[in-house]
Amino acid sequence: MVNMSSAANTLVDATPVQRLLLRIVNALVDVPDAVSIEITAGSDQTTFRISVHPSDIGKLIGKQGRTARSIRTIFAACSVRLQHRFSIDIVEDLKPFLRSRPDA
Repeated sequence: MVNMSSAANTLVDATPVQRLLLRIVNALVDVPDAVSIEITAGSDQTTFRISVHPSDIGKLIGKQGRTARSIRTIFAACSVRLQHRFSIDIVEDLKPFLRSRPDA
């Protein structure tokens, strides 16, 4: 599932970049159905906010952040090639996935 939230007209079409990010993230996680990417696009920067199942956060970030850093490096190369900045944010909000606990 991909949620799109964009500001005014953007100069760069984020769709191919979005598909690349979704493909990379889906390959890394165990629960691909829980992957959500929210896009905030502006004229000079596009931000991708990635949400995954809580059990997949560690897989997406990697040991000492190496996997997340590698993903950001790939998109830094895209930024140079397309002359448009891409930023990747990994959302670590567990609330939507946690079951509410009964009050004692």
